Amino acid sequence: MTQQGLADRRGTPKGHFGSLPNILTYGRILAIPALVACFFVTADWGRWLAMWIFIAAGVSDFLDGYLARAWQQQSAIGKMLDPIADKLIVAAALLMLAADDTIAGWSLWAGVIILCREILVSGLREFLGTLAVSVPVTALAKWKTVVQMVAIGFLLAGSAGDKIWPYTTLFGLSLLWIAAILTLYTGYDYLRATFRHVMPEEK
Repeated sequence: MTQQGLADRRGTPKGHFGSLPNILTYGRILAIPALVACFFVTADWGRWLAMWIFIAAGVSDFLDGYLARAWQQQSAIGKMLDPIADKLIVAAALLMLAADDTIAGWSLWAGVIILCREILVSGLREFLGTLAVSVPVTALAKWKTVVQMVAIGFLLAGSAGDKIWPYTTLFGLSLLWIAAILTLYTGYDYLRATFRHVMPEEK
């Protein structure tokens, strides 16, 4: 039996744009307008809904990667869109949190650091890709992502969460700074890996 025939018997062929892992990635992108719309709701349920949308996006980020590997459904479009979807929803959340002053004052620097790092790493990955160089994600970078996502989740609950636990926003801001510090360190790792491939070797 041909490889195509085996793929048809198993369901969605490997790399198909309509595979479940890819659908989860599309869902994260489509969730961004809904997340932004929640900030135009003055009632507390808008903040709670924004938080749950973000949590669902985070869970889908884990699931799409896990399922793509488990089902051997890695695809070019998935590899392209997955990091883009992650960065878009994080950027949208941080911008809306800054717009409504949940992130304000010195804490804006934490958000700026995180956003700048995401743009920097995207550019470096694109450049290294042209050299056929892959930089693996470190354990610390994964922890940075976890801390960052938890921080944003607490901040999205924000004022609504403060009515249940008065330290919700403060805890979120503290975690955001921790994520920003980890962001600087992990971003330096990418820069160092890039310089090894662009700087001439010393003789």
